[in-house]
Amino acid sequence: MSTATEPAPATPAEGGKKVSWAELFFDLVFVFAVTEVAARLHADHHGLGLLRALVVFVPVYWVWVGTTVQANIRDVARPTQRLAIFTVALCGLFAALAIPYAFEGRGVLFASAYWIGRIILGVPLLAQVRSWTPYLVSMVATGPLLMAGALLPDRPRLALWGVAAVLDLAAPTLLRRRLRGVHYDAGHLAERFGLLVLIALGESVVAIGAAAQQDARIGVGAGLAVATAFALSCGLWWVYFHFAADAVRHALATATVQLDITRHVLSYGHLSFIAAIIGVAVGMHDAVGAPTHELGWAGAGFLYGGTALYLATFGYTRWKMFRLVSTTRLSASAVVLVLMPAAAHGPSVAALAGLALVVGGLNAIEWARVERIGWRAALARRAERATTPP
Repeated sequence: MSTATEPAPATPAEGGKKVSWAELFFDLVFVFAVTEVAARLHADHHGLGLLRALVVFVPVYWVWVGTTVQANIRDVARPTQRLAIFTVALCGLFAALAIPYAFEGRGVLFASAYWIGRIILGVPLLAQVRSWTPYLVSMVATGPLLMAGALLPDRPRLALWGVAAVLDLAAPTLLRRRLRGVHYDAGHLAERFGLLVLIALGESVVAIGAAAQQDARIGVGAGLAVATAFALSCGLWWVYFHFAADAVRHALATATVQLDITRHVLSYGHLSFIAAIIGVAVGMHDAVGAPTHELGWAGAGFLYGGTALYLATFGYTRWKMFRLVSTTRLSASAVVLVLMPAAAHGPSVAALAGLALVVGGLNAIEWARVERIGWRAALARRAERATTPP
């Protein structure tokens, strides 16, 4: 993903596939799932709680990715395809309902909802693709592993579900040779994953509002915390949508092997983006809920650690797309980590303000330098060097 680029219009007008209303309706289920994951993290900030939240988030995320990819390569205007999407959405809804108690009494519900959703996505492919696909891996391996784990106690369940999550994520890499010829509509897929980032950013706004509503009156401190937290959300939005979103579409449209972009940038990179934003949302809830109190290491870890991960992920995605180093965002990520100890021991509102200033400063620097450091400019210089005779 780019360090900077000039804003560009969306691509559907250029004749590509458009995001359907059925897909947007499907996203509503994922909104609920993200909220449930954030609530689980808020209830259990430490150690295994973080790992449990990640392990239950990956299968739900993978169902969303699988549905999005199928909608990209199929005609979702057909009633049968819409019904399939709605059925998978119902499975996602049950999985989201199970998230708060997935390691207690709703483990079987969570596992079966995931398994059925992946079967619905995978069965139509069996007659068309006579080889292994990520959907088939989910049907014959990941789903059964989740069901087996659901019958075990807490720690063994966590271990087996962790193996299942890793297997799901590894499937596109293990099957790269078989999948490298698949073609995707670049504009549609880039827009879908951009909407996923919006869903996660929406959770940060919900976290701000929910924390501020805990008291009958909103005092000066709470008001400042709300304003600075929202400024941070805006800054995170700006980093992705003003400077980077078009880079995803461009990279996917021009890639020799589109699977490499969908695998590294969309599937893996956006998992990191969404997880990071969820962490930031949890930190925001803590900070806005007690703006004059010390944030503490847990709150600072989510707020500052999540932001650092979010910014650092752009370094990974930009390299995978263009073989370019995102110096400004990696530097900003390092600054955030350096400031984290001070944020943990200071007032929450000050921690929010400091982080908002860092992200805002990053956006200002990239705006000022866009003509020199943007991914378009870097690719143009590379092309010029390649065509200039020695």
